[in-house]
Amino acid sequence: MRKHVLYLLSAILLLLIPSINFAQAPDLGTSADFVLFSTNGPVSNSGTSHLTGNVGTNNGSSTAFGNVNGVMHDGDAASIQAAADLLIAYNQLASATPTNFPSSSLGNGDTLYAGVYAISEATSLNLDLILDAQGDPNAVFIFQIGAPLSTNADSEVKLINEALACNVFWKIEGLVSMASGTSMKGSVIANNAAIEMNTGNTLEGRALSISGAITVDGVLAYTPIGCGSPILEGPIAPELGAAACYAIFSTDGAVSNSGITNLTGDVGTNVGLTTGFDPLLVSGTIHEIPDGSTAICTSDLLVAYNYLNTLPNDIELLYPEQLGNSLVLTPHTYLMGGAASFTDTLFLNAQGVPDAVFVIKINGALTTSTYSQVELINEAQAKNVYWKIEGAVTINNYSNFVGTIICNNGALGAINTGVTLSGRLLTTNGAVSTTAIDAFAEMIPGDCETINVQAQDAPFDAVSIYPNPCSSSTTISVNELSLLMTSTLKIYNILGMEIMQIPITKTHTVVDTNNLPSGLFLYKLISNSKTIQSGKLLVD
Repeated sequence: MRKHVLYLLSAILLLLIPSINFAQAPDLGTSADFVLFSTNGPVSNSGTSHLTGNVGTNNGSSTAFGNVNGVMHDGDAASIQAAADLLIAYNQLASATPTNFPSSSLGNGDTLYAGVYAISEATSLNLDLILDAQGDPNAVFIFQIGAPLSTNADSEVKLINEALACNVFWKIEGLVSMASGTSMKGSVIANNAAIEMNTGNTLEGRALSISGAITVDGVLAYTPIGCGSPILEGPIAPELGAAACYAIFSTDGAVSNSGITNLTGDVGTNVGLTTGFDPLLVSGTIHEIPDGSTAICTSDLLVAYNYLNTLPNDIELLYPEQLGNSLVLTPHTYLMGGAASFTDTLFLNAQGVPDAVFVIKINGALTTSTYSQVELINEAQAKNVYWKIEGAVTINNYSNFVGTIICNNGALGAINTGVTLSGRLLTTNGAVSTTAIDAFAEMIPGDCETINVQAQDAPFDAVSIYPNPCSSSTTISVNELSLLMTSTLKIYNILGMEIMQIPITKTHTVVDTNNLPSGLFLYKLISNSKTIQSGKLLVD
């Protein structure tokens, strides 16, 4: 009996003893936002490197980087804070109590488990080092190396059983040198020494130095996700309204096609003619001449453009003439300050968030190379990609393009043979010319049949507004008496914000415009929750 009681008490005590995690992740603070950072030393690049995360130094300069999917910070407030946070994280790593003392020759197929590993001498990494979290995504691996660390060519740190790169930390007291082809995982913090990354290196983590230069040459490096890092969803997508129904549209300009072009979505223009499209190859409506649908699309497209135009950017891509070239972008609003030349491949990485939105703003024209490609990875979707372009767009032969293009005051003049588009070609002013392309416009959302039917059935001039332009007042005159008591005229500014709502209760309604600033406004006539007329109102 006493033995049974002792066994029971022992079992209860074992259950009450908390599990012990010998390694605790340091708090990187704002230094976690950097993929490359030195508190004191230059940061430089050669070759074509692909970097996701901020890059900078608190004392020195960052040189020879192309487009970085992050923000450059040299000697500014952000670098000052990152330097302070990095020192705190370094001290936390240095004070961690070691639990294991492995050989200075890491890798060679060895498997290590969560813990703090201390090595006092110069250390090398060869072949594969396997870090096994044993099913615990919170498992932390800390390596305290009291001397330089070098890796051999094609060596690799592998993570298995839910191990995460964001939970791996390397504190190095000396030079870190990675030979070509190394695949590294974790945040590497060098104290009073440089970090050298060579051609073909991959780093899922960070390269951070307390004091020392950081040099990279043709590498792929990106900050890890998980461990409480922000989930990137990107900006709020614009409301396309009726423009979502169109695969190809111009507010003001001819829309023409030659060759065998397959479209899913409407095609048309609000000023000019639409020609050359085969009805058998268009799954949608061909608006050969302007009609009510094209008028509604004109209004809705301007609202969408103005929203994108005023949307603040997160990241500026500093070299628009080098767009593509295997650059990887994550859900953000991007800005390019001039005309862009797109070569080879651009990857859009949703990081596992299927509703993540990408907005790419180009303050100039866009030209692509032949066979250029936009690749969607990690659950990115074409319907969530938007391009706002200030100028003409040329998409060259056999390119695979993704997203809704909203071109302002520029022609979509050379959408060439063999182009595949998952999205839309929309312009506020300019001709559109296609040659034997395939375009699919996924509705986001929209009952396009209803829009087209109401646009065709409703009188084009359900109401007249005069004078237009106006100064102190304008008059709404009802031409369709059935609209009385069932309709409302809404007036919007060019940003799409509703500023006035006028119930239609009599045949003539005088609207006081004294309180409106001079400029262009948009209006919509709404009846039974449907837009039956839209247009522009100019106030002198």
